Amino acid sequence: MKAKVRRKDLVHPELSYKIIGSAFDVYNELGSGLNEKYYQKSLVENFLTNNLKFKEQLSCPVNYNGKVIGRRILDFLIEDKIIVELKKGSKFSKSHIDQVLEYLKINDLKLAILINFGNEGVIFKRIVNFS
Repeated sequence: MKAKVRRKDLVHPELSYKIIGSAFDVYNELGSGLNEKYYQKSLVENFLTNNLKFKEQLSCPVNYNGKVIGRRILDFLIEDKIIVELKKGSKFSKSHIDQVLEYLKINDLKLAILINFGNEGVIFKRIVNFS
C-alpha cells in the first residue's frame, strides 16, 4: 500500500519516505555500533532491492570563476534529487548540517537527509535549501 502524503509543503515526500524506510530496514537488520561503511554498503543493497536510482560516493566539483577549486564527496545522491549523508552517533552537529547545506548549494538541490545510526535507532533530519 502506498503512503498518502497530505502535506503540500514537503520537498520530495514519497522519495524521502522510501529513503528513510530503507535506513530503518538496514538498522533493523544490523543494529547499532557498526562502522559507517557497513551501513552504507547495506543501504546500497536496500536501494537496489527497492529500485531506487542512486549514485554512491559521488565526487562533486566546487567551482569559482569557471574553475574547479576543490571537490566534495556525497555519500549518496538519490534519483538526482536528494543528497543522503550518513553519520554514526546519536546527535547531529552544526558542522553536519553546514556540510549538507554546502552540498545542496554546490549541486543546486533542494533536499538532503542526514541519517544517524545510533544506539537509540535511526535518527534522521531533513535539510532544505531555501536559497
